[in-house]
Amino acid sequence: MSSFFLNGLLDQNPKAVAALGGMRNGSIQRPRFNSAGAAASINFDDPYDNLYAFGKIWGGYDKPQAGGFHGLMYGRIGNQRLIPLFGYTGTGVMQSKIDADSNMWIRGKETGYFTDLASGDILETWDNPWTGETVEVVNFYNPNMGGQLTAEMPRFAMGAAKDDATLMNEGTHREQSGNVPFVLPFDTFGDDLLLAWDYAHEYTNPVTKDNWPKACTGDRISPSEHFTFSMSLEQMMDRSEASVRYMAGFSRLSQWWPWMRMGEHQHKDEVLFGRMWSHKGLPDFGDVPPKVLAYIEKHAPEYLDVPDHWPQVMPKGTWEAFAEEVPPEA
Repeated sequence: MSSFFLNGLLDQNPKAVAALGGMRNGSIQRPRFNSAGAAASINFDDPYDNLYAFGKIWGGYDKPQAGGFHGLMYGRIGNQRLIPLFGYTGTGVMQSKIDADSNMWIRGKETGYFTDLASGDILETWDNPWTGETVEVVNFYNPNMGGQLTAEMPRFAMGAAKDDATLMNEGTHREQSGNVPFVLPFDTFGDDLLLAWDYAHEYTNPVTKDNWPKACTGDRISPSEHFTFSMSLEQMMDRSEASVRYMAGFSRLSQWWPWMRMGEHQHKDEVLFGRMWSHKGLPDFGDVPPKVLAYIEKHAPEYLDVPDHWPQVMPKGTWEAFAEEVPPEA
């Protein structure tokens, strides 16, 4: 699963379908979602078919699907080589549905943990090599993510001031203004179905210098996440399959995590980089790293299932969660 990028997708205002342009034959045809078989059952130029495909990737249409991500995070100081800092891992458990208007709903829960480089154990504290301070690690829990996706590509509204207007996957859309249809940049090579997915934010930092001087790296933050999915075209095309297995490369760039307490250090403006795997589709919790699964079963078993309703919630990123959960320093 991803870390937290999916939250941003779900904070969009549904628009009239008639407002969308650029569709084949000048209109949008709602597909039939009950047809089975792999013969040309998905039109990748159709935004509603893209919604269906997106829900099949991230969740399952019959039952929740559990995925996992895991990898390493590095720090970059000036032009020095990258320094490995800690592991980054977590889970997403998600379920999808198509409503009567052919829009796609998704619901789920997700976790994100930081791990020791040597042992892979989930960290409670971390020794900051630059400040010399042992800091408390703030792991991430999102108990209530979900919402409706329409045939319009969403624009993000993140941060304390909700002042970001980033178009999802803006690098693959030449049309940057007005309504952009929800058409994803799928590629096919034989039975390999590939999808590139990016977001790049810049918004007001909710972890403010007044309240968290050691955690705040500045008034603005610019996290980005980048995914390269690989899955079976045949399995995607077959509408009798409620979900599709995927493997994805997952990378992330941002300022320091606020719990690292770099806000008053001379290197507070440097870069945090992560490279991870993300994958979903094995039975039960087969995609979840064993130590992560054991930790969740012991400390937060409720995160192994989806919410009991279909929420429509505002997105919450890591900095927002930190500002909500961690008492001010000042």
